[in-house]
Amino acid sequence: MVQELHARVLSGEALVAGVLSGTSADGIDVGVARCASECGRLARIELVAFATTPFEPELARDVRAVLDGEPCDLRRAALLSRDLGRAFGRAVRALAERERLAVELVGSPGQTVYHHDGVERSGPATLQLGDGCFVAEEARATTVSDFRQRDLARGGEGAPISALADDLIFHATPKPCAILNLGGMANLTILSEGAPPLAFDTGPANALLDGLARRLLGREFDRDGATARTGRVHDAWVRELGQHEFLRRAPPKSTGRDTFGAAWVDAAIARGRALGVESPADLLASSVDFVARSVADALRSFVDVQPAWLVLAGGGVHNLALVDALARRCAQPVASSEDFGVDPKAREALVFAGLAARALLGEPTTEPRATGARAGSVLGKLSLWSGA
Repeated sequence: MVQELHARVLSGEALVAGVLSGTSADGIDVGVARCASECGRLARIELVAFATTPFEPELARDVRAVLDGEPCDLRRAALLSRDLGRAFGRAVRALAERERLAVELVGSPGQTVYHHDGVERSGPATLQLGDGCFVAEEARATTVSDFRQRDLARGGEGAPISALADDLIFHATPKPCAILNLGGMANLTILSEGAPPLAFDTGPANALLDGLARRLLGREFDRDGATARTGRVHDAWVRELGQHEFLRRAPPKSTGRDTFGAAWVDAAIARGRALGVESPADLLASSVDFVARSVADALRSFVDVQPAWLVLAGGGVHNLALVDALARRCAQPVASSEDFGVDPKAREALVFAGLAARALLGEPTTEPRATGARAGSVLGKLSLWSGA
């Protein structure tokens, strides 16, 4: 069964889906794709269909509560992992049935609820909920899940693993280029001809901006960055935010909500107001500028060969205030991934479709320059679907 699927993925006959809810936890993204190979190895992956499915209200509340730091006992964690797995699998099947597509392989990273942030004294650890066996049963397709654990076991950060499939997605983008994912956290992938990818998190993005919108505007996000665009940037507060230790740490590095989550957002608001940043518009405008500066500083400080393009993907690409700030702060011209044929909303789903395909084919993906992991290992755990 696996050998047959192996051959179908390699030939491009099998459809592969990626499904996830990122650190923003604003819904379930599903991308269905077809792979292409050259000389017996994957060479590119192309999107066939994409959709975002809202969480059921009760599940959305549970996920948001855990991400915002509410206590989560073992029973609650077990139920949430089961329910997320079911929700991910059902979202895949719903898109496949709606588009009349036969998905045979799924990549599902799960919902990250803890990530070490490089500060765990005993060593890196990470936890994703959304068990792959439940995904497989609901999607009715063989599933690869839990990609981060093997990376950690190989000495890596466990993130940002999106870099390990970006070569498949941005195969036609002129090199060198920088792919900037604007999710809950911002992370960069630097792609160069003939060189392995360089990747790292630059700091918070939507975890900060959406957190401010929830607290200050009573909305899930600042649509199009409209409120931020009416505000004034307060340099003193932006500089203070920029003193965070993580921003100065050299790659490989990754971060998450345990560092830049709800408690940090609340502390940032309090400090901003102490410095005279009072209005919601000014707080949002200054935060947008902070995110853009952290990206620009990271490109200058940690990237040897400067990219010709800064290519934006993820939900933050729709925040026009953030896009404008990146264009002001970064030396590179800024473009949406859509300008290079990649739907910015679908990029992460394509990543996990690509990683699932590489796992099934046994292609090693760990890369020291991306996550710090020793090279040569295949990521992910396999949950077979028998068709029964």
